[in-house]
Amino acid sequence: MTNLVMGREMRYEKADNLLQLALELQAARSGLSLADIEEKFRVGRRTAMRMRDAAMRNFPQMEEVDTGERTKRWRLPSGTVDRLVAFTAEELAAIEGAINLFERDNREDEAAELATLGAKLRALLKPDVARKVEPDLEALLEAEGLAMRPGPRPRIEISVVGDLRQAIKACVKVKLQYRNRKTKKVNERLVHPYGFLHGHRNYLVAFHENLKANNVVLFALPHIEGLEVTDEPFTREPDFSLDQYAARSFGLFQGEPFKTVWKFSPEAADDAEEFIFHPSQQIERQPDGSLLVTLHAASDLEMAWHLYAWGDKVEVLEPKGLAEIVHGQRMSWGATP
Repeated sequence: MTNLVMGREMRYEKADNLLQLALELQAARSGLSLADIEEKFRVGRRTAMRMRDAAMRNFPQMEEVDTGERTKRWRLPSGTVDRLVAFTAEELAAIEGAINLFERDNREDEAAELATLGAKLRALLKPDVARKVEPDLEALLEAEGLAMRPGPRPRIEISVVGDLRQAIKACVKVKLQYRNRKTKKVNERLVHPYGFLHGHRNYLVAFHENLKANNVVLFALPHIEGLEVTDEPFTREPDFSLDQYAARSFGLFQGEPFKTVWKFSPEAADDAEEFIFHPSQQIERQPDGSLLVTLHAASDLEMAWHLYAWGDKVEVLEPKGLAEIVHGQRMSWGATP
């Protein structure tokens, strides 16, 4: 590639970044800080400063937001870059793909919301642009078609999820008629709904207002027989983060995180290296070709469920308790996950 061509590509990339920054500055009601720009565009502080300055030169209406904080933030007034916005076939296909994923996982409420959003975006397309985009969109959807995932899927009552979502937005307490998985008995639970966790099962994350519990716990959505959204407001725990709560565990079950080390055999090491088992993981290749994976998380049972799939191709080095659960069940499978 010649220097001239490389120079042109770099200029195009800078123009793309500037336009994307302008869109972000208009979308962020509280504005963007330099740290936000660094994170969103994965650049250093000096590059973030140059990008901010370029936005100021090209969009003189850019304003500094008075937040009362020491950190400076900037934004563009609503409507500044509306005429520069266009939707590509790839972007619309991504929305359609997300709709298919939600439908496949029996999350019909989110699928319906995205379908409405996709329809609104297509309605904004000018007729001549729409004629160009539609054929590409159809081709992309056909190429990216999602097969139905085989195997069990949890049942979810859509009306329950809809009511919970409204309660989460309004920050009001909810009375659940909740069925105990073991005893099958239905009891009333007064909770402060915080959000949802989706995986092999789907859960409501909520603060359980009870003398014995009085903590953030998980409620399986299929076990909610009914609910009443009250008018009583609640205040979220200020230090609670759904992302941090989810990251504590290997899967969905919560507990005290612990250190665990897994050793994948040389023949399984390449496949294992393609996985992100947990955000905290550290991997290390060994001289014999095997792979060590070290992570900190809770839920030894969910770890065991996953490790069973690797059969005799993985060995749990620590802790001893997890090793005892896994090693007695290892088999020689014909393939790795």
